Amino acid sequence: MIHLRSISYQKPQYDLRNYPFSLPVFQAFYGLEFNSPVSLFVGENGSGKSTLLETIACAVDSIVVGSDSLKTDKTLGGVQHLSRFLKLSWNNRTRKGFFLRAEDFFGYIKNMTRMRQELEEDIRVIDNDYKDRTDYAANLARSPHIGQLHALIQRYGDGLEHHSHGEAFLTLFQSRFIPGGLYLLDEPEAPLSPLRQLGLISILKDMIKQDAQFIIATHSPILMAFPDAALFNFDKDSIQQVTYNELEHVNLMRSFLNDPQAYLRQL
Repeated sequence: MIHLRSISYQKPQYDLRNYPFSLPVFQAFYGLEFNSPVSLFVGENGSGKSTLLETIACAVDSIVVGSDSLKTDKTLGGVQHLSRFLKLSWNNRTRKGFFLRAEDFFGYIKNMTRMRQELEEDIRVIDNDYKDRTDYAANLARSPHIGQLHALIQRYGDGLEHHSHGEAFLTLFQSRFIPGGLYLLDEPEAPLSPLRQLGLISILKDMIKQDAQFIIATHSPILMAFPDAALFNFDKDSIQQVTYNELEHVNLMRSFLNDPQAYLRQL
């Protein structure tokens, strides 16, 4: 399902020389229509794809996985300002979903590990403090901590820290994706091997059947091959919707794999 139908941008009369308004992508940008449950933002580093994704996340007021909230994250001050000039049009205004930047994921693992350790320590302290009191009193004191710990174990098993980065990433997606959500993902392929990227595609396909929508900034030719995805290229003067075989990322990777030495000899 396509929840977010389109975005439109009303260029301000000021701040045009300041980041992120000064990025070339916003000079000729007026909006985008999302005509597929999976939209992929593609382009070189610095082309503005992640900036636009962050701006959409701010405009949506999305939940954030792995970092401060959008309203308190100081690294997003510029895009928070930019998001005020973005207008959203919805088919169905969903409050489900989240925004995730790959670089925030490892901080998220640390936070979940610390939370679990703190809950386990709280339970040990309660057990020690209540050892001479009734079982009812001890259970009553432990109950909130045990409930939170059980929820973490139920969601993440032994803990994300016990998995490889790629496995932990997929585990996070499997545990946090829910039907009917809007998910904004910035370079989710970063910790994933090619095989794990195929695993992510399988997860996305399952979630689309459950009315989820995804907008993803990516460098991965594997993710770019997602069936019927809308591909938005940021490498031109304006954002253009293109086909898979028109993408420079795809053609370069295909050419390199066919004859890597022809490229490496030039370095």
